Amino acid sequence: MKKGIFIGLLATIILIVSACSNNAIEPESQYGNKLQSFNVTDQNGDKFSQKDMKGKVYIADFIFTDCETVCPPMTYNMSTVIDQLEKDGVKDYGVISFSVDPDNDTPKKLKDYIKQYNVPDGKWTLVTNYDFKFIKQYAEDNFKSIVAPPPKGSNQVTHGTSFYLVDQNGKIIKTYSGQDAGDKKFPKSEIVADVKTLVEDGPIED
Repeated sequence: MKKGIFIGLLATIILIVSACSNNAIEPESQYGNKLQSFNVTDQNGDKFSQKDMKGKVYIADFIFTDCETVCPPMTYNMSTVIDQLEKDGVKDYGVISFSVDPDNDTPKKLKDYIKQYNVPDGKWTLVTNYDFKFIKQYAEDNFKSIVAPPPKGSNQVTHGTSFYLVDQNGKIIKTYSGQDAGDKKFPKSEIVADVKTLVEDGPIED
């Protein structure tokens, strides 16, 4: 076989294999399972479950409205991701924020909280209406993230500051810092690019 023909066939095979697999995002090894089922209430007082996430790419995080430290920058950063995705015309994505202070964060309080960030309706779902034990265990089991009650005399819940990329099948694919971390800036461009990749190429197959 001539060298030129062989190289041509090899290139064709590589293209076919690449087309059949979404390799642009490398899934992180500590994840891989689909989100466990949940039934919660969003900021509009409507029921919401993991089934409502199916078919869309989601970015997830954990916050609470009385947070005095990490949540304000995290929430602002998330709003800039949404702004960029909207400017770029990306469809079929959403954001879900789990309250880690469900006894205090009523749907109305969550709705008032998110209003200040001026995000488009229907893009950002904030959820509550479960007990603290549930969210502590759910964060640990699904996101490998800590949620711990406030120390005595404080109302500040301890929780992780990561953002999580969830594909159309409800599988956690990747994590990002939700804020500046040392010398590294918040990875807005990386998150936007990864959401676009999943929206365009579909979920990563097992």
